[in-house]
Amino acid sequence: MPARLLYTGQVVVDLVMALDALPRSGGDVLASSAAFETGGGFNVMAAARRNGLQTVYLGRHGQGRFGDLARQAMTVEGIEIATAASSDQDTGLSVALIEPSAERSFISYVGAEGGLSAQDLRSVVVQPDDFVFVSGYSLLHKNKVSTLLSWLGELPQGADVVFDPGPLVNSPDGAEMQAVLPLITLWTSNCEEALRFTGCEAIADALVKLAQWLNDDALIVVRDGPQGCWIRQGSDEQHVRGFPVTAIDTNGAGDAHAGVLLAGLASGLSAQQAALRANAAAAIAVTRWGPATAPLAAEVDEKVAGASCMVISARSCPRESPAS
Repeated sequence: MPARLLYTGQVVVDLVMALDALPRSGGDVLASSAAFETGGGFNVMAAARRNGLQTVYLGRHGQGRFGDLARQAMTVEGIEIATAASSDQDTGLSVALIEPSAERSFISYVGAEGGLSAQDLRSVVVQPDDFVFVSGYSLLHKNKVSTLLSWLGELPQGADVVFDPGPLVNSPDGAEMQAVLPLITLWTSNCEEALRFTGCEAIADALVKLAQWLNDDALIVVRDGPQGCWIRQGSDEQHVRGFPVTAIDTNGAGDAHAGVLLAGLASGLSAQQAALRANAAAAIAVTRWGPATAPLAAEVDEKVAGASCMVISARSCPRESPAS
């Protein structure tokens, strides 16, 4: 069976609003645009599907207008939905506020996606070549985390555990994170998240520390905005060139990177080749409005055509710039 992406994180609905500046406390501003879009983990899965990777959503989804939107979006993308709709909750909502700098801020409400059962997870038989994607957000949901951790410990040998810490998992401390660390075979995050998680000030040091905490053969991928990304596996550390562009909306760009990276690895590309394609996908994504703006495989092909991958020594990483 070909490799699949099994996504255990959360699909939510984003209310995306563009505005000139965030309001002060108690203030009010007018948005120049507003739209409901399916987001959260959907962005990773859509990116993977658009680049040829079979994808299954193992999380929960709600009963109501937001659950309907989420299911419709996944169906259109060809994402398989493994679990039945929740009978007592709707899918959660996230308000995404986009400023002219392309920076985004979120206000989120957790719905049905914040829960999970062993029966939900066992609705799909995991194969040795599958990528099992774990979001750091899942570790914060009390109705999900213990079930998820128990299931992860039962995965067959050869299945890859992909971990994205997200903005809220700030350190390796805590029982949940300590349980996940030995299982991770692929780490994917932006630069700021990696520095905060490791307590380092330079990306070279963060890569070393992550490598010490993870399995010896784990692949570590850290995005560095328009500069590209850093990858490390074992003692091999490389910088993969980026594609600088003028960003208008960074919402979902990191998810596009992760999904295209996994699609590349599943197709047999080297980590370096897959990372270059992921960098190109993220660069395209930030030039488009909305959360699920990952390009199709043909668009990525065009972006990377004729490009050569530049490898340099790791030095330092400033605060992540918008195109990550």
